[in-house]
Amino acid sequence: MIWKMTGLKAAGLASALLFAVPAMATECIAPADPGGGWDFTCREVGRLLTQLELVDGNVQVTNMPGGVGAVAFANVAGKRADDADLLVATSTVGITQIAQGKYPAGIDTMRWVGMLGADVGVIAVDSDSPYQTLDDLMAALKEDVTSVATAGSTGAGGWDHIRLMMLAQAAGIEDISAIRWVQFDGGSPAVTQMMGGQVGVVSTDLGEIKGFIESGDIRVLAVLADEPISAFPDLPTAVSQGYDVTGYNWRGFYTGGDVSDEDYAAWVERLQNLYDSDEWKEVATNSGLEPIWRGGDDFATYVAQQEEQMADISRQIGVIQ
Repeated sequence: MIWKMTGLKAAGLASALLFAVPAMATECIAPADPGGGWDFTCREVGRLLTQLELVDGNVQVTNMPGGVGAVAFANVAGKRADDADLLVATSTVGITQIAQGKYPAGIDTMRWVGMLGADVGVIAVDSDSPYQTLDDLMAALKEDVTSVATAGSTGAGGWDHIRLMMLAQAAGIEDISAIRWVQFDGGSPAVTQMMGGQVGVVSTDLGEIKGFIESGDIRVLAVLADEPISAFPDLPTAVSQGYDVTGYNWRGFYTGGDVSDEDYAAWVERLQNLYDSDEWKEVATNSGLEPIWRGGDDFATYVAQQEEQMADISRQIGVIQ
């Protein structure tokens, strides 16, 4: 009998200890297999959140691949919409998918926390190209929209393609769907083919073709950023040339749509504190990212504008109706 009572007390103590532990530690969902950009974002940001003591304990990283982020999006919307301990890594690629109707719901389903950095888009030509400036290129396309073969690492309707279409739209080119587009398996192969004369222009992330810029083999007509970038401050932005176009492949996070205002604001504050740290600046620059911060309502507005713009261009080029 004594043994039985002791066992019951032990069981009760174990139960009490179990319920004293938080039900869910901080978690970051990477909507892809290990090794990609979203996985990197979760793991590095999670590591720094712990290192800088912005969260209690370690951040659990959960890989949830499928549908270029759609599986994770559906999981959070359906099962964890109010989970205040959850972040989900996303990027411009995810917003492109939403804009093209490839996710189960729209951007209003989630709360957009912040972006910490970005690969910056560039428009480049061969060093021997007749196009000396972005105006030269846009003038040629205006005169004959099929005169220049353009290329990047995504198919029609992908982010490399859409960035170029945004510029063409800003230049007043009416039939942007007629611009010739060739997809290659990465920015570097696209540049190699451009140097061989197969295409005339490449739209891609700067990080993918940094070596070609440093060697002088290509000429960058425009960096698609608000301001000159730290790695190449002398490269002209599209904005400085009169084209109000940026093309960030940003890295950031959302959380569930039912997370409270208080918990949402706390996540925005944590990520901004992380962004302001020297540790994040080092991680970002070593990984080829330009540190860029947008958070809270400002970020949510930016995401909404980006989604609307991508949907509009996707309709113009026939990717969606």
